[in-house]
Amino acid sequence: MSQRILFIHGLASSGKYKMADQLRILFKGSEVLSPDVPPEPDRALPFLQETCADWQPDLIVGHSLGGFWAQKLRGWRKALVNPTFDISPLLRINMGEMEYLSPREDGARSFIVTEEMCRGYEALEAVEFDGLDEEEKENTIAFFADKDEVVRQGPVFEQHYGKPGIVYPGKHLPVYPEVKEYIVPELIKFCNRQ
Repeated sequence: MSQRILFIHGLASSGKYKMADQLRILFKGSEVLSPDVPPEPDRALPFLQETCADWQPDLIVGHSLGGFWAQKLRGWRKALVNPTFDISPLLRINMGEMEYLSPREDGARSFIVTEEMCRGYEALEAVEFDGLDEEEKENTIAFFADKDEVVRQGPVFEQHYGKPGIVYPGKHLPVYPEVKEYIVPELIKFCNRQ
């Protein structure tokens, strides 16, 4: 199955996050685009909207904060993996400099969490489920690790999407065996639906 997959990484990460490479391995013959997303909300969403318009992905996979962004990209088939729908409280307890956990194309090693950034995320959180029609609900799937030590957003997803996410054994950062055994098979079924 050849797909164009856009992978959106989480906070303090980059396009080089290991899950992007796992998708490349497990979706043989598919193109996986995994850009570095700006951490600032006023830059991230326009960047991702433009990326989708230019690249026309068949599937968007967003992990953690990437799940938040994927959920905001209306009109695309998407999978949210351990998404966070309320990032601003987490950012507020991490004000100041945060180091990136994987290398960035521009060489940046850290970014600054500011009150302005937190307010920007709060503004998006206030309207993040606006425009969520039946087609969007049908075209979105979510995965939730049963031992997620960072976020637990399954009930929020079910409340807004009217269906439960898929629970799999693991922690917030999925490892290769979990992606291979639990996530990718469900993504293949999801992509093969009419």
